[in-house]
Amino acid sequence: MEGLRICEAGAIDSDFVFAVKKAAFREYVEQIWGWDDTYQKELHDRRFASQDLRIIQFNGTDVGFLSTSSTPDTLKVDQIYILPEYQGRGIGAACMRDIIDDANREQKSVTLQVLKINTRATAFYQRLGFAIVDENSTHFQMKRLPQ
Repeated sequence: MEGLRICEAGAIDSDFVFAVKKAAFREYVEQIWGWDDTYQKELHDRRFASQDLRIIQFNGTDVGFLSTSSTPDTLKVDQIYILPEYQGRGIGAACMRDIIDDANREQKSVTLQVLKINTRATAFYQRLGFAIVDENSTHFQMKRLPQ
């Protein structure tokens, strides 16, 4: 996608990453558990320190972030969030296609989980070839096999 760039997140990006998650995800968390800003910030700080986070830029503007992790046979999408005002422009799909292409080159499945109430995200992943393979009370686990 023209204008799309993904770069490593640094310590300076922590506040931006939290703001993106809050803007893109808060409404869903509120519906299930309620949003506790202190708890969410603590969770964010732990994940920011432990995950390989990357900033998504579009035309030079930071618009989201993602993180993935890998096992010998799976590439897991731990997090991907796009600011609401940039959603629906193909940015998330372009990022996911890059992840899928990387996994295909390595003959790995791509896995992720999505909140059941986030029907828009579930449909998005299904359009990208993911299938629901398991679920719990709040989440669908989804998988896309390598091509």
